[in-house]
Amino acid sequence: MRHHFLPLFALPLLLACSKPAPVEEPVRAVRSLMLQAGSSSLQHEYAAEVRARVESRLGFRVAGKLVRRMVNVGDLVKAGQPLAQIDASDYKLGQEVARAGAASADAQLALSEAEFKRYKDLREQGFISGLELERREAALKAARAQAEQARAQASVQNNQAAYTLLVADVSGVVTAVEAEPGAVLGAGAVVLRLAQDGPRDAVFSVPEDRAAGVRALLGQPGALKLRAWGAADTLLPATVREVAAAADSATRTFLVKADIGATALRLGQTASVLINAPVVAGVIKLPMSAVFQQGGQSKVWRLDGKPLAVRAQPVEVAGADGNLVVIAGGLSPGQEVVTAGVHALTEGQTVRRYAEPGVALPTPSTPVRDAAAVGPAAVAAGVPTSGPANGPATGPANGPATPASPAAAGASR
Repeated sequence: MRHHFLPLFALPLLLACSKPAPVEEPVRAVRSLMLQAGSSSLQHEYAAEVRARVESRLGFRVAGKLVRRMVNVGDLVKAGQPLAQIDASDYKLGQEVARAGAASADAQLALSEAEFKRYKDLREQGFISGLELERREAALKAARAQAEQARAQASVQNNQAAYTLLVADVSGVVTAVEAEPGAVLGAGAVVLRLAQDGPRDAVFSVPEDRAAGVRALLGQPGALKLRAWGAADTLLPATVREVAAAADSATRTFLVKADIGATALRLGQTASVLINAPVVAGVIKLPMSAVFQQGGQSKVWRLDGKPLAVRAQPVEVAGADGNLVVIAGGLSPGQEVVTAGVHALTEGQTVRRYAEPGVALPTPSTPVRDAAAVGPAAVAAGVPTSGPANGPATGPANGPATPASPAAAGASR
């Protein structure tokens, strides 16, 4: 009988080719929260800009070459103050021509009146016929009409000469300059913009789905609150004055103007407009760290089954209430969800509840604590019924789930 013996040096090679024993995945401890229904009063915040109620684009009523501009951007002007001037040489010549024409017409009128008076006396004495008197009367009427026309033309030329000086109609502040000396301007060309003194508006844009709600606030005094940049403790009442009838072609948002009255806020200053939404009862709130995005959907990890495992549950997010996410659909009170470390879990992964030392683990039959007893700060910080322990992180089977926001990412880390 022949016996085949393997060399001792080949034994390690055979052992290296064998399949390693599978490593059992550790059971991760997770921080969780037992859901309960509550009420929510969302507050929408929009970036706004303070603008003048009326901002006029001023220009000359006649054409000409701009020879002088007396104000600059930011200058305060008073009503009747000169702002700019164009070359008035041609208009002054036209003014003189019109005056001469008016003087000539007045002289012709005086001659016609004298002639009519003489011919009227001759007619009374019978030296001329009635036809001749009527002819002289018609000449007098024509001379009178020509005199009136000449005087009106002279007035027009006087106005044209006066229009060469641009004067502020009201008091305000110059917000922009559109033309410089030396430019030849047409009648009506904008030279500068003047924000009139008086009430101010907060101008902001709202998305299409909230335009109807803002339009419902039209004319309601103090329906909005304005918070100026750098003055977080000061809120000014505002009233919706105007909502655009059509959406902007580029942004698809509706422009809203809110009256804030006469205020010390500077033109162009940045502010925030706060709109309180109606109180909604029976909503569920979660810490931001509990919600993540996967496959284009907002989801949470729901604890379910025995042994305890996580299941991805799509949810509908209604908005934010402080540091909490308001859930509009997908969850119901009594369910338990993971509130931290959502990026390290996979579908169907077995987990266990983490409890702080000396705190009993919650069970589905355990009554849900009142949110007021927990405190909004504890709920917002993700301190619910249980919490995570340090353990190795494993990636999800379908790719890692990304947190819903930077705040959620920071909380989950």
